Amino acid sequence: MSSDLSSPSPRSPRSAQVLGGPPPFDPELAAALPLIHEYIPASITPDMLSILRPDAPDMGALTDEELARGGAFHVEERTVPGPAGAPDVSLLVCRPADADTPLAAIYHTHGGGMIAGNNRIGLAELLDWAKDLRLVVVSVEYRLAPEHPHPAPVEDCYAGLVWTAEHAAELGIDPERIVIAGASAGGGLTAALALMARDRKGPALAGQLLICPMIDDRNDTPSSLQMAGLGIWDRTANETGWTALLGGSRGGPDVSPYAAPARAEDLSGLPPAFVDVGSAETFRDEAVEYASRIWQAGGQAELHVWPGGFHGFDGLVPHAALSRDTREARFRWLRRLLST
Repeated sequence: MSSDLSSPSPRSPRSAQVLGGPPPFDPELAAALPLIHEYIPASITPDMLSILRPDAPDMGALTDEELARGGAFHVEERTVPGPAGAPDVSLLVCRPADADTPLAAIYHTHGGGMIAGNNRIGLAELLDWAKDLRLVVVSVEYRLAPEHPHPAPVEDCYAGLVWTAEHAAELGIDPERIVIAGASAGGGLTAALALMARDRKGPALAGQLLICPMIDDRNDTPSSLQMAGLGIWDRTANETGWTALLGGSRGGPDVSPYAAPARAEDLSGLPPAFVDVGSAETFRDEAVEYASRIWQAGGQAELHVWPGGFHGFDGLVPHAALSRDTREARFRWLRRLLST
């Protein structure tokens, strides 16, 4: 396995490709977009961070009572050592209350475009899995850009992962069955964690679940061009997030794969991956290419491109038929993975 983490050779300009119009949204999802756009516009600019920050409304952060689900889970916050020379990291731990043996675990990195969110968002689906499959959920709090640019966010996440694996017995976790998972920016951080764990000979991971992952800072794919100004998290929003994380190096030749995993030359030796994305979102093509490159490297990946899905559709319109199918596919993959 090569340890070279330099960026792949420059690609031909995406803008040179002949593109058709944007793919259509699923009708049920499209009907919900006007309401969603009242509080989450398609385009996010740096002056709009307040609508996305953790204390903003409608971010979906769960309280301890909601996380506990009527006593089904024991919920606690752990403060653990952060990266060398950096502040401690907070881990939110949700463990089935009646567990008496080590369980498989999901280590979760939250979304928010690298600029927003906290470790209490995005957990509803994970707790559904945890209830049905008897899992421990560990969700990491990481520092946000632009106040804390790369490598702060991913190093926080890695420090929390290493601590979790090293203290698995204390948390009631089977250290050989830790799956990392995240959506959007959290999906990008999840992919980066898989690369870091491989390269640093860190925790052995059972799988990586990449939900509409944010993995390519170049922001020049056909889907990013097609979906400009449409749906959720368009090309302008993507530029805002990546620039906050990387500053002037965004899109340049020296971006680390630990910041933007699509930059990694070597995708061999990674844990089995589940990758899903909507056909009508900015991240479509980078996600498809990433899964393809895992296969080309001899790895294992399951890829779903949900027709007519915009970014984060299953969380924003959870009762839509496409959303239900999406969540069921993730659950089936996780169940198969952990039954082997």
